Amino acid sequence: MKIALTPNTYGFRLKGDFQETVAGLQTTGYEIRQHHDYRWDGLQRAEQDVYIFQYTLSGKGAIRIGQQQFSLRQGDAFFVKVPSDHCYYLPYESEQWEFLYFTIYGNMAATLYEKIQGNAAPILQLPLHAAPIQFIIETLEKIENIGIHHGYESSARAYTFVMKCLEYLEYGEQLETADDSPINKAIRYIEKYYYEDLSLDDVVAVTQLSKYYFTRQFNAAMKVTPIQYLTQIRIRVSVQLLITSELSVSEIANQVGFRSSNYFSKVFKKLIGVTPGSYRKYNKVMPVDKLFID
Repeated sequence: MKIALTPNTYGFRLKGDFQETVAGLQTTGYEIRQHHDYRWDGLQRAEQDVYIFQYTLSGKGAIRIGQQQFSLRQGDAFFVKVPSDHCYYLPYESEQWEFLYFTIYGNMAATLYEKIQGNAAPILQLPLHAAPIQFIIETLEKIENIGIHHGYESSARAYTFVMKCLEYLEYGEQLETADDSPINKAIRYIEKYYYEDLSLDDVVAVTQLSKYYFTRQFNAAMKVTPIQYLTQIRIRVSVQLLITSELSVSEIANQVGFRSSNYFSKVFKKLIGVTPGSYRKYNKVMPVDKLFID
């Protein structure tokens, strides 16, 4: 599954009362914020009875919930209601905040909020491969490719997200320590050392499985091979660097683990559809916000 995303905000105003009675998707997106005017106050917004889930991919953000102040780093997530007494923002000591978000509404969204409110910690910690995070990424990829064009589809997305969150809250530790834990070890290893000259043997070594068995299990769980997953991580990081840095294409290729800039460009074009240079150029002039309506 390709997880390289373009920074975008998507909004949905689709017909169907069932979105209120069950669950509806209002907005979702992937953003990289670098300006300190980024700030959302939960008591100063026009929305009513919506719930925002925001997950930090990299950098540092901050949120105040009531009188409590929290730093948000990689793997941290919050789930807040609008309106309520909270404010999240890019703090002055942070150069960048990269995150995913999913804004939902309806009765099931309220159920999830109440469940999270019942937990001791207002900030959640989830690995990138956790089911709720992967579902957001999958949804964004679907929207980028073909869109969401009717309320039944957006409602199904919102409902499925709620179910994946509730399942993770209930069984998260068990899911992490289940029979496929070697797969989780491999995923974490790839995500941590993607920039090194990794081979399949390196990844297999951390699982203590045979290469044949591990490859079959990984493919079944992730729908891609271990090396394809490694490539996806590298391309995703390269997209961030193309957007946020002045590094050359060759420097970016080396920084994310490609030893040949030509091969990097070939792989990038295959996954993203354009060369790295073209992507950097187009990203500076193309709009990043889209609204789907019916």
